Amino acid sequence: MIMDNTETANIRLLQNVKEITDFDASELDVYARLTEAQLLNKDHPEKGLFIAESPKVIIRALDGGYEPVSVLIEKKQALEDAETIAVLERCANVPIYTAEFAVLTKLTGFKLTRGMLCVMKRRNLPGLREICAGCGRIAVLENVMNPTNVGAIFRSAAALHMDAVVLTGGCSNPLYRRASRVSMGTVFQIPWTFVDRSVSWPKEGMHILRELGFKTAAMALKENSVSIADPKLAKEEKLAVILGTEGDGLLAETIAACDYTVMIPMSHGVDSLNVAAASAVAFWQLGMKNC
Repeated sequence: MIMDNTETANIRLLQNVKEITDFDASELDVYARLTEAQLLNKDHPEKGLFIAESPKVIIRALDGGYEPVSVLIEKKQALEDAETIAVLERCANVPIYTAEFAVLTKLTGFKLTRGMLCVMKRRNLPGLREICAGCGRIAVLENVMNPTNVGAIFRSAAALHMDAVVLTGGCSNPLYRRASRVSMGTVFQIPWTFVDRSVSWPKEGMHILRELGFKTAAMALKENSVSIADPKLAKEEKLAVILGTEGDGLLAETIAACDYTVMIPMSHGVDSLNVAAASAVAFWQLGMKNC
């Protein structure tokens, strides 16, 4: 029997896989026993890690230049589809672990991953000035703490014409497993950074945005708000769209410091949208300039 190149490659990949039969095995520590905070490793950020979940998200992380450390895959998932095979081929030089579903069910949420996780190295983040260079439209997230919302906002930002995303220190990290999964890997497709700890927000951070030529638009329901459809907004050469935390919204100091306070007109007595839903509307309306 003569095997084609694909079959030969698949056999080679399977030979590089190590099966884990014990949930307490040390190889599973990074997947099963380290918290997101421990993976982040704030005291030694150069050693920081994150976990990407599902073949599609992992591929987008690899395309974004992130370096894999190891892969964990459900045994029956191995070589099941083209995306899975593509990940294994691109991670052939790092440990690839596999385990039966009975072992992996002890990993919270593993059954939601299409059978694959990948540990990857974090990278140093650019500064605020660097991330904004050449940008016409940016999204600024202030204390958005829910990783699901962060992931959804990133997906909208990448799809709807934002050039970069800036997060304040109170935000959930975009590389948290749930955030990157909900974003469908778009956290690896759009530039982003945190406001540096040495820069106070909103005072110093807003000052830097003004120095960079950005007009600032606070998304908030205030009496002096302008409609999101106001033509003045579309004519701004550079615009920072600022969205606040779930529930309380933006800080009063942030709103006061902004050039515009912007609201989305609503009907049927609805007073507000979830921040992720509001971001999609705002990015669609404000993301394209009309100079």
